[in-house]
Amino acid sequence: MSEQNLNQTMLNQEQLTTLKETIGGYSPLQLAWASGYLAAKSEGSSIAVLPTASAPQASATLTILYGSQTGNAKGVAKKLAEQAQAQGLAVDCKSMGEFKPKSIKNVTHLLIVASTNGEGEPPDDAIGFHEFLSSKKAPKLDHLHYSVLALGDSSYEFFCKTGKDFDEYLANLGAKQIAPRLDCDVDYDDDAQAWSEDILTKSQDLLGANISATNVVAMPTAGATSQYTKQNPYAAELALSQKITGRDSNKDVRHIEVDLGESGITYQAGDALGVWFENDLELVNELIAALSLSADDTITVNKEAYRLQDALVSKLEITQTAPAFIEFWASVSNDETLTKLASDKNTAREYAANHQVVDIVKAAPASVEAQVFVDALRKITPRLYSIASSQSEVDEEVHLTVGLVEYQQGEQTRAGGASSFLGKRLAEGGEVKVFIEHNDNFRLPQDSNTPVIMIGPGTGIAPFRAFLQERDAAEAEGDNWLFFGDQTFTQDFLYQLEWQGYLKSGLLTRLDLAFSRDQAEKIYVQDRLREQAADVYAWLERGAHIYVCGDMSRMAKDVETALIDIIAEQGNKTAEQAEQYLKDLRNDKRYQKDVY
Repeated sequence: MSEQNLNQTMLNQEQLTTLKETIGGYSPLQLAWASGYLAAKSEGSSIAVLPTASAPQASATLTILYGSQTGNAKGVAKKLAEQAQAQGLAVDCKSMGEFKPKSIKNVTHLLIVASTNGEGEPPDDAIGFHEFLSSKKAPKLDHLHYSVLALGDSSYEFFCKTGKDFDEYLANLGAKQIAPRLDCDVDYDDDAQAWSEDILTKSQDLLGANISATNVVAMPTAGATSQYTKQNPYAAELALSQKITGRDSNKDVRHIEVDLGESGITYQAGDALGVWFENDLELVNELIAALSLSADDTITVNKEAYRLQDALVSKLEITQTAPAFIEFWASVSNDETLTKLASDKNTAREYAANHQVVDIVKAAPASVEAQVFVDALRKITPRLYSIASSQSEVDEEVHLTVGLVEYQQGEQTRAGGASSFLGKRLAEGGEVKVFIEHNDNFRLPQDSNTPVIMIGPGTGIAPFRAFLQERDAAEAEGDNWLFFGDQTFTQDFLYQLEWQGYLKSGLLTRLDLAFSRDQAEKIYVQDRLREQAADVYAWLERGAHIYVCGDMSRMAKDVETALIDIIAEQGNKTAEQAEQYLKDLRNDKRYQKDVY
């Protein structure tokens, strides 16, 4: 093209300035439309076809991203995506771990479903996206419409913090809310459904309805699906409940075996079993007596009528107390002590963690109607237990390692709802309603030659029993190193004979033990890690994956601190470089945690 023709083709400065001012506020979708419109005009068409709301472009996609540690957020997001597709919206639903953060600039309509992990931390699959949006690398998102559904537990200090973070980050980047963020507690089903219906109505208004099915983006699935879910559990049989701690142990740990029968349920090593349980009838009757109510009082839960006793047995949470209940009972009883407790959220959480509903009612007697009382309780939610078996080894069974929760409250012995149900109250042959919660954030390496380091004190040993059974069945050649700890060797060495058998066969390459009370100075798994620092770092350098399972509040933190110190010392790195090394392992799915 000649210079003269080029000059005729280009816009002059005045035209260019006008164009920039005109398109400055356009969204990417509007820019794409304008591009097509101008292209049509340049071809000589006297009338450029205008896309309408009923026939939007293929790029008008509703993106749904979830950050999920145990599967709750994933379940809500997948259900939301199915509802959106049924309404004719083009949907792209995926884990944040599968989403490239930089591509957020190409997204125009975003729904986030995020749970909060640990002490206000994002789930493993959400860490990268979370960090990106809060960094200087994040782009301006003036074109983005979004909303956030946050899942959490109000018993914890940092309730729904991850969802709150995403809402704040997106707003700071200029994105516009489709609807305000909703924070959901543990019994989130009804609230999440109401939010989903509202947000889809508003998204349809923005995106336009009747989108062609050809525009629907297939949702990725991980692991086998089953007809049995949290909402539709399988009625399995308790095959075995066997105590595996010694007679003189301070703990009662049970090996549980559940028969899945002809259900066809499948699971992978690293998954969890969801268990629906019933409350102890004796505890229920104690609570009804303390309230001076009748077991036959009629109340409603989720618009269905029940006898009060039946509802307290199978529908309502009474063994775990939420801080909100302390506030409620303080207002009902006008008790000064409870009122003072309720005024300090941290104190209220601490008190709630060590007192069941009946203890609070007895501490401050008051009169209340049955329905008012029931409305102040949370719904029962299933407990999730790390699966302690590989299906390659046990076929139609699933095994768990369950620590019975028991403590003294005055003259009464209080017990955990699910652990006492499985460990003591449900007879072998009895029915237990279960479902599989897939956990793609806790998986063995795809390459069976990869070495793995497993750190699982106490009942945190459960998934590593599954890992080793799986590697044994697969004849995997990768090295396996296990760190296990508990109180005493003679009373608390869970699955001792199995580990010794694996050492003898060569499946278990190394076994390091930490029994805290077998000597004057307490020794924990993190101490054993430090003792083996050189070898731990050498394993990491040759590609080992490292896994941690167990107590979130102390053990997991202490192990992480030990790992950072080991990496810094053995790798001759600064603390910042060591933290980045561990962060890189996590991003590469070589450092995975299943903590609670």
